Amino acid sequence: MTRRIAVLTASGVLLLVFGLLGTTLPVPYVAQVPGPTFDTLGDIDGEPIIEIEGRERNEVGGNLNLTTVGVGRGGLSLVQAVRGWFDDEVAVVPEESVYPPDRTEEETRQLNRRAFLTSEQAAESVALGHLGFPEKVVVRQVPEGSPSESVLEEGDALESIDGRQTPDLDALDAVLASIPPRTAVSVGYTRLGEPGTGTVTTRAADDGEGSLLGVGVLQQPSAPFDVDIQVEDVGGPSAGLMLTLGILHLVGDEDLTGGALVAGTGTIDVDGRVGPIGGVPLKMLAARDLDADLFLVPGGNCEEALAARDPGIPLARVDTLDDALTALADLRAGRTPAGC
Repeated sequence: MTRRIAVLTASGVLLLVFGLLGTTLPVPYVAQVPGPTFDTLGDIDGEPIIEIEGRERNEVGGNLNLTTVGVGRGGLSLVQAVRGWFDDEVAVVPEESVYPPDRTEEETRQLNRRAFLTSEQAAESVALGHLGFPEKVVVRQVPEGSPSESVLEEGDALESIDGRQTPDLDALDAVLASIPPRTAVSVGYTRLGEPGTGTVTTRAADDGEGSLLGVGVLQQPSAPFDVDIQVEDVGGPSAGLMLTLGILHLVGDEDLTGGALVAGTGTIDVDGRVGPIGGVPLKMLAARDLDADLFLVPGGNCEEALAARDPGIPLARVDTLDDALTALADLRAGRTPAGC
């Protein structure tokens, strides 16, 4: 065998080895792609995403779709990662940015789910506050084994304890601090707009001083109806804005969409501020696939959105809930919403 043939043979073997390694060798990256979208005005498997108890939902048209990002499971091969880097519809990101090394995948999923549930509460609070409902102390959780388990329900507004008014958390804390543990107290509440009373035998506070009802509460706007949000397979806080708009559309006095298909994303806090999120370019592509008439972009993501592939649909910059409502009003009126 001549030297030249030997070199060519060795080179061919090395290329074959590297090629095999490239298709099998995992790299610490994962692929993100446009995920499913959910119309907050619609259903999942026949169950409303936003269920209203205590009043009829508005009969309205149009769509208000929250958008998501899909994440591949397991590490990519080197070849898959390289292909993804050149694909406009795939984002290749470090695995640790999605699955932090100090947490298991299940722990990460649970944290993301808790963030989504927190965004649900913020969306409900912001929507009901925008509609002018007064703030009260509202029951958000009644744990199993709580002394209030058979008396109070999630959504109840606590009005009084033994005749002493509890209009806010400070007042509730003051009343409970003055009551010895294991005391039977009369709890006044409002449920779905109707007043009620029940007797709860308190338990000792964690510091040993005063009593507890054994429920989780928040100070937030309270309406004479209950809002329940059901989206089981979505995690993270980025649905907050679209859930808020969905609630307003279903129980407010105005048709927000005018029959249009609107998609968007963004967190929302209790003051109605819209925050930036990850994966905006991929969510824009999901909106494009829906043939959306408008995509709502958090102001903090505008630079990223403008640098991404043009989805071929109008973008509206939203920094607050009021910005989003203005953009929808412009869309209904045939005006161009303020873009990024």
